[in-house]
Amino acid sequence: MGDVRGVSDPGDVRDAQAELDRLRQSIDNIDAAVVHMLAERFKCTQQVGHLKAEHHLPPADPDRESRQIARLRQLAESAHLDPAFAEKLLNFIIAEVIRHHETIAATTPDPEDTGD
Repeated sequence: MGDVRGVSDPGDVRDAQAELDRLRQSIDNIDAAVVHMLAERFKCTQQVGHLKAEHHLPPADPDRESRQIARLRQLAESAHLDPAFAEKLLNFIIAEVIRHHETIAATTPDPEDTGD
């Protein structure tokens, strides 16, 4: 028999491709779920932004953000996900939320402002 290193049985290749396709479909489904969950999260944070603007509260809440980061790091560890990655992701999301809150605050009319 000759040297067959690097040569795969066509049946093995088909099986591997089928498994790859199955895994990629799962990844695509998870990505879609993540996008929908983020959209839902941003709907809630938009409501928070309007509430903060109406009551003249600051767009950022560093104490809340610190608690959320610690909480998410702990969840990541429990899920066997790199806590540093989870923290980077949450920091990115928090920065976007704060930007939205600042925009909402800047465009929300002050009901006490009579224009005088």
